[in-house]
Amino acid sequence: MEPKLMTPEEKLQNLGLNLSPVRPAVGNYVSRVRVGNLIFTSGQGVDEFHGKLGRDLDVEEGYLAARQSMVNLLNVLKAEVGELSRIKRIVKILGFVNSTEDFIDQPKVMNGASDLLVEVFGDRGRHARSAVGMAQLPGGTAIEIEMIVELEDPLTKVE
Repeated sequence: MEPKLMTPEEKLQNLGLNLSPVRPAVGNYVSRVRVGNLIFTSGQGVDEFHGKLGRDLDVEEGYLAARQSMVNLLNVLKAEVGELSRIKRIVKILGFVNSTEDFIDQPKVMNGASDLLVEVFGDRGRHARSAVGMAQLPGGTAIEIEMIVELEDPLTKVE
């Protein structure tokens, strides 16, 4: 008997991470836009981690913040496609790290998001990435991430 392959949702659950409803927008925009078989998300921050990396938070806390931001993005994707197994490929993520002028470990912080994507999607989760330091982010959030994903089937939409 072949072993059962776990869905991305089951992998998240095994990691102790739960998907929840999409966080409400804080401005005049939508959480995602679908173009053909691509989804472009708006940035997602976090509710738990606030302040600047290099002053208020260390790299480990930033890593956890990036991981939580990615869970928030997975909530957005699940709301759009229904089943995360419909994701063919994580194409790119862009991470904005609220950091002091001399903080240079934005890539280490963003590994929290990247590592989670590989844990959940395997090779389909490997992606292009940019990690940049910002003087400030909305609401003082420690991090904000946006992403582009490719779907297996561009024609169907979950309502």
